[in-house]
Amino acid sequence: MNTSAPLANLITLGARDLPAQRNFYRALGWPQITDDGEFVAFELRGIVLALVPLARLARDGNTDPDPGTGGIRFTIGVMVDSAEEVDRLTEQMRAAGARVTKQPVDAEFFTGRSAYLCDPEGNYFEIAWADMPNNPVVMATRRAAGA
Repeated sequence: MNTSAPLANLITLGARDLPAQRNFYRALGWPQITDDGEFVAFELRGIVLALVPLARLARDGNTDPDPGTGGIRFTIGVMVDSAEEVDRLTEQMRAAGARVTKQPVDAEFFTGRSAYLCDPEGNYFEIAWADMPNNPVVMATRRAAGA
């Protein structure tokens, strides 16, 4: 019996405007690995971020698209290597068109620094640096990225 944990390192976002979303992530300089017009993917350290038209994703999941009424439902955590990197990536994403909802600050729920942003379609990211090398979540994110 295989008891290893499943590999969960592909995040697929349904895009209302696929070309605009693709251009946002390209502007960040994230390495694009494919684009066939209906599926775009970027390879990051530890995950692949994919974009598909929202209607196509809904069809594939045999459901209706979310109307996107706003607010936060999830975050994609981006773990960085220093407090300064939180600030740098926040500015890079803002320059590419992200909306910053929480400026980089000393973290409230852990020892470190964090910021919150959302891409042009409202997908939220938390950029975080945790000064907690023995924290099990920090250790697991490092292992997952091969670090």
